[in-house]
Amino acid sequence: MIYKTRAFPRAALIGNPSDGYNGKTIAFVFNNYHADVQLYESPELDLMPSLRDHSTFDSIGHLVNDVRQYGYYGGIRLLKAAIRRFHDHCRAAGLTLHDRNFTLRYHTNIPNRLGLAGSSAIITASIRALCLFYEVELSPAHLANLVLSVEREELGIPAGLQDRVAQAFNHPVYMDFDKAYMDQHQVGRYEYIDIPDDLPLYIAYRTDLAEGSEILHSRLRSDYDAGDPKVLAAIAEWSDLADRVRDALTARDYDRLPALIDRNFDLRCEVCSSAISPKNRRMVELARACGASAKFTGSGGAIIGTYHGAEMLEKMQQVFHENHIEVIVPQIVRDMKQAYL
Repeated sequence: MIYKTRAFPRAALIGNPSDGYNGKTIAFVFNNYHADVQLYESPELDLMPSLRDHSTFDSIGHLVNDVRQYGYYGGIRLLKAAIRRFHDHCRAAGLTLHDRNFTLRYHTNIPNRLGLAGSSAIITASIRALCLFYEVELSPAHLANLVLSVEREELGIPAGLQDRVAQAFNHPVYMDFDKAYMDQHQVGRYEYIDIPDDLPLYIAYRTDLAEGSEILHSRLRSDYDAGDPKVLAAIAEWSDLADRVRDALTARDYDRLPALIDRNFDLRCEVCSSAISPKNRRMVELARACGASAKFTGSGGAIIGTYHGAEMLEKMQQVFHENHIEVIVPQIVRDMKQAYL
């Protein structure tokens, strides 16, 4: 039997990057791109390489471009780390796993290292497949915790829960990472939220820029741990923005959203300016010059915002294309069925 699972890229509508700092966010996944995993029984445990794992190049220029796009590490390390953490989780939970081996292979077309949680998608899809193979049940909230532990504890990647929660629930989610609640329950307060189809959202990402999220989070973490008053105030304001966007969505008062989305990015500039590259900043400037709102979907490389009508979207597509930026209208995922093929 072949187990086929899928996970999708994540876009934070509001509140990021407060998710790693006991803040609040709203995020969703969208199916314009996806990471697929196939797992089937085999004599030996075998991890199959994908495009980003190859080590043969046409030229030195090809190698350089590959490193720019994928970094120095491919997807196999994600599979290894996911398997190890899954094994350790099951052992700690007193679950006995059967001794049959498997082959695990993956494919992804999620733009890499651009703030769309592409690595988390591979890990999420992998653990979903492992759960099917070993007949282990994980709630979405605990799946998100396990995926985060893969990245933080196995791979040393600074990250928060937001990406993994959105990918685990396969639905737009309002997330409250209140510390006291999380200390007691080991998960945040997660609430399904409706992002209507008639809300005009776009996502844009650079095709000539790839940058890991650790660049921003490492700097923000050090200031947060040091108790920097400016950073602590920013976390509180990002959380307030998440509450205000939730209220606006509930009331279908879309006119309130652009200012809140813009403020999310402007506040980031106030506390993390040195961590925002000129090309990332330029994306936001171009979107706003067209009349759209704009903020990062994650930690840079891609932006999200609202626009007004087809004419503005066409203008954005033209302007962005001239600046090596791709623009899409996200197809928001709202059910768990799409996680299994």
